[in-house]
Amino acid sequence: MIVFGCTLGPSSASSESPRYASYQQIGEQVHAPSGWLQFCRDWRSDCPSKDLTPRDIVLNAKSWRDLQVVNGSVNRDIVAVSDEDHYGRDEYWAYPEDGKGDCEDIVLLKRRTLMQLGYPIQALLITVVADAKGAGHAVLTVRTDQGEFILDNLKNKVLPARQTGYRFVKRQSQRNPNVWERLGTDSSAPVAAR
Repeated sequence: MIVFGCTLGPSSASSESPRYASYQQIGEQVHAPSGWLQFCRDWRSDCPSKDLTPRDIVLNAKSWRDLQVVNGSVNRDIVAVSDEDHYGRDEYWAYPEDGKGDCEDIVLLKRRTLMQLGYPIQALLITVVADAKGAGHAVLTVRTDQGEFILDNLKNKVLPARQTGYRFVKRQSQRNPNVWERLGTDSSAPVAAR
């Protein structure tokens, strides 16, 4: 079982060109994280419930630069702090408007910033992963015509999903951000997120 929380703090930056990335295998529908449900109660307009047509971002010099800039600037500008220390509660998803937040808050800000730049919500998928120790973490998966890339508060470098070292657990559907889908082929793996 994955205990969902966030590891705090970024690593080194890079603006190197993208490499071809793969796509995650999608499994059955699973429960959305409780933090997402709470976020949608608080920010209804940021949680559209209608079905959408899946879209990928065309990866070119401009879009690659945008991904790098948004990932690096949000990582630099937001101080990573746990929900317990920040809000006095175990799990709370919100925009880090006071300059502080955990991995989910940072992902929400990156997603909103990219949407404000004109990128489609269907290509910006909040994703639950497990690190090498099995700890839960949230990243932003960006679907492109060249594969999936990860924006992560622990890495200033945007990486293809397969190069992150994470086990991908579940993420939002491209068809509806309120529908979450299991990732990978191991349907027996327990999935938990508060």
